[in-house]
Amino acid sequence: MRYRVIQWATGNVGKHAVRGIVEHPQTELVGALVYSAEKAGRDVGEICGIGRLGVAATDDVAAVLAQPADCVVYAPLLPNLDEVCQLLESGKNVVTPVGWIYPPSIGSEVVARLEAACRAGGVSLHGTGINPGGISDRFALMVSALARNITAARIDEFSDIRNYNAPMVISEVMLMGKPLKDVQGSPMLDLLGGGFRQSIDMVAAAMHVQLDGYDTKHEIALATAPIEMRYGTIAKGTVAGQRFTWSGTHRGRPLITTRVTWVMGHEHLDADWPFDGEGWIIAIDGDPPVRCRITTAWDPAAAVGIDPAYRKDHGIIATAMHLVNAIPSVCDAPPGIQTYLQLPMIAGRFRT
Repeated sequence: MRYRVIQWATGNVGKHAVRGIVEHPQTELVGALVYSAEKAGRDVGEICGIGRLGVAATDDVAAVLAQPADCVVYAPLLPNLDEVCQLLESGKNVVTPVGWIYPPSIGSEVVARLEAACRAGGVSLHGTGINPGGISDRFALMVSALARNITAARIDEFSDIRNYNAPMVISEVMLMGKPLKDVQGSPMLDLLGGGFRQSIDMVAAAMHVQLDGYDTKHEIALATAPIEMRYGTIAKGTVAGQRFTWSGTHRGRPLITTRVTWVMGHEHLDADWPFDGEGWIIAIDGDPPVRCRITTAWDPAAAVGIDPAYRKDHGIIATAMHLVNAIPSVCDAPPGIQTYLQLPMIAGRFRT
């Protein structure tokens, strides 16, 4: 069986999800929602740089709601609860990287509304992604199964943002290149924290521990020299690195901690933060201690012939494929919110 899929938004994640949908043996791209008039009416494959697919994009939400499909990969820049409920009520399963990883930690009112929409449409909602929505929850739980008498779980992300293909996000959301005064008190700690607290709560629920609170921390590093990046230069003295930490506490001590270190390189910063290469490290303190390193980048020797610009998107490609590979399981699941705690193992597919 091939599941009919609509791609909602064709930004960085969306364009790679389109390619994943087209190449996955169990999915078929049947439509796409775009936000700009320039993209509306164009072939989705041309928008995404992979050649014509015979599927036209639309900016008409009503048309997407009316179109028959099994699933929507919902990947806008920011989530909209009303849109997601409409999609669910229209009878389409939703897989998304922008929220609802573990809705029980958001609140009963949101959960009730999502569950009602799922029941009305006879479909499911699954929040996924890479981090949060993968490393800090699904993979952390998998690794924890190797130990007993666990005393702490720590998940670290290390990202060099210089090659990130989203200049507006880098400057206006991440606030890289801004003066220190503009970044102190950044809303990112809370905006990102909403997702990471869901990850923390999911891990706590699966590992049967009751958290009694949360700790947060935001650290900032300034550039000690001009830093060249993909879309310009970070000026000396402006923000060139940030580290965000969220911890779920038990009896007053950190029990589950997830930390994100974003830097514009690591040679010209006024903070001496450890940077263990790009990727993620999951550390479980237990008997035995477990340490798992996950990377998504190509080895240089294996990257011969691959477009360098495509190679730089490795983390975004991984995010998109976590969405696409979840589609069959989500479509086959009973109606309702489906987290990693309810779904079976999600796996990729071989090229044959």
